[in-house]
Amino acid sequence: MRFLCDVHIPMRLSKHIVKLGFECQHVNNVLEGYHTKDRDIADYCDASRLILITKDRDFKNSYLLKQTPSKLIKINLGNVSSNRLIDMMDENIQQINSVHEKFREFMIEMETDGTITVTI
Repeated sequence: MRFLCDVHIPMRLSKHIVKLGFECQHVNNVLEGYHTKDRDIADYCDASRLILITKDRDFKNSYLLKQTPSKLIKINLGNVSSNRLIDMMDENIQQINSVHEKFREFMIEMETDGTITVTI
């Protein structure tokens, strides 16, 4: 799996995903960094077959209306600590990988209570 972390996702999560053995970039290090427009981020993810990790509701709406970005993890955790976000990724990485292997397009939402919802 290959990921791109959006601007409001901590760099620590991006580095942690790499430690788990996956490719992960942070938007601050690609395109126009934190100035990159959502449309450009979605296009970049789709062209590069990256799973976008974001807290931005606009990406959820874009997925639901236009199926772009085609692979999305929407974090619905508010101002959760970096440690908790890393723990959530560790707890769900196998399920994320399973969804990734089965479906060409998907949105996974991670909730405060630890549940995740998959939308195909």
